[in-house]
Amino acid sequence: MIRRMATDARGATNPIPQFPAGFLWGVSTSAHQIEGAVDEREPSVWDTFTAEPGRVKDGSTAAVACDHYHRYPQDVALLAGLGVDAYRFSISWPRVNAPKGLDFYDRLVDELCEAGVRPVPTLFHWDLPVALDWLERDTAARFAEYAAVVAERLGDRVKKWITLNEPAEHTLLGHALGTHAPGRQLLFDALPVAHHQLLAHGLAVRALRAAGATDIGIANSHGPTWPASQEQADKDAADFYDVLLNRLFADPLLLGRYPDGIGELMPGDVEADLKVIAEPLDFYGVNYYAPTRVGAPQGTEIEFGGISMPAELPFSVREIEGVPTTDFGWPVVPEGLTELLTGFRERYGDRLPPVVITENGCSYEGIDDQERIAYLDGHIRALHRAVEAGVDVRGYFVWSLLDNFEWAEGYARRFGLVHTDYESLTRTPKASYGWLRDVLRAQR
Repeated sequence: MIRRMATDARGATNPIPQFPAGFLWGVSTSAHQIEGAVDEREPSVWDTFTAEPGRVKDGSTAAVACDHYHRYPQDVALLAGLGVDAYRFSISWPRVNAPKGLDFYDRLVDELCEAGVRPVPTLFHWDLPVALDWLERDTAARFAEYAAVVAERLGDRVKKWITLNEPAEHTLLGHALGTHAPGRQLLFDALPVAHHQLLAHGLAVRALRAAGATDIGIANSHGPTWPASQEQADKDAADFYDVLLNRLFADPLLLGRYPDGIGELMPGDVEADLKVIAEPLDFYGVNYYAPTRVGAPQGTEIEFGGISMPAELPFSVREIEGVPTTDFGWPVVPEGLTELLTGFRERYGDRLPPVVITENGCSYEGIDDQERIAYLDGHIRALHRAVEAGVDVRGYFVWSLLDNFEWAEGYARRFGLVHTDYESLTRTPKASYGWLRDVLRAQR
């Protein structure tokens, strides 16, 4: 039953379908992208990376970002005004390592609870302390210790936990291609980074459960992989890409094994590690932005989505033609979300826990952001089609609450429902903020 009519981007009355009772609506951010206050925490790999000339396109850093560290009450008020059920934020490991670093998250969680917004922390969103290295197995053990410290402090109020955010991107961009921190260009020698992050996840699940947590998941990025053509070379390249970016990070968690040919490339006692990695999950977080069209290697370096793809890779990423794109140049394909989720249900069956969309969003300029409204409208409807098809989806988080520091792009990309003026740090809700507020009211 639809209790209220939402207005779509064209101004027409167009109802958003009703989601099941108890469905969790939220927005997401990450610590490094919004907090600022770098002098009140230990340095991370992103601090050293952005200090190197040429690493960030506009030469900026996240030293101030949105100054969320000092302005969090204002941002919690924005969350309450939006009407979300939950706020997915990340906890900065380097901040927790600093004296009184956890005090900030204590205050933030208290503020959220008082506002009636459920806190959903992510324990790692790429800002690794500089003293640690994902190439080293010991980092996984250190992560579990850190998870236990955070859970002991916040677990009386935090009920839903996320271990890692997008280990695929952190491996690929940070360690294989070098376009993100820590800036390594190891190509396939970066595979231990993937394994150690997955092991860290499993150890953290155990640590969180020992601290009494009962609602634990991960936020993995996924999208359908489409072959550039039906030529066998293109289909083989697409299959390989799908293994590397999707199955490498889902199969160990959900099936307890790596895809064929991958396990023998990983370090350590892989079989023993997989028993830890496959600790049962209470939900599976999916960050979805777009499908990827993949073909055979073309023998030259390709610039795609702001990322240089080396010629020696056994695939090439191609443009998806005939669809709109965001200001970032990313294709807008809502139906890809339905395809992804129904495909996951078919692939993993009863091994797939309930799904939560932990990120979905787009980069557009302007405060009257009708393109973002259209994007969210299309993706929420696509998500509902997956629910109708029988996928057990329990929640949806928009990326992002605020315009923020967009990693190697600096401040050139705006993903927020709320506009951030980086000089004055004034927050201004965009048209999409009001649109989503009305959608959420209609879902109550």
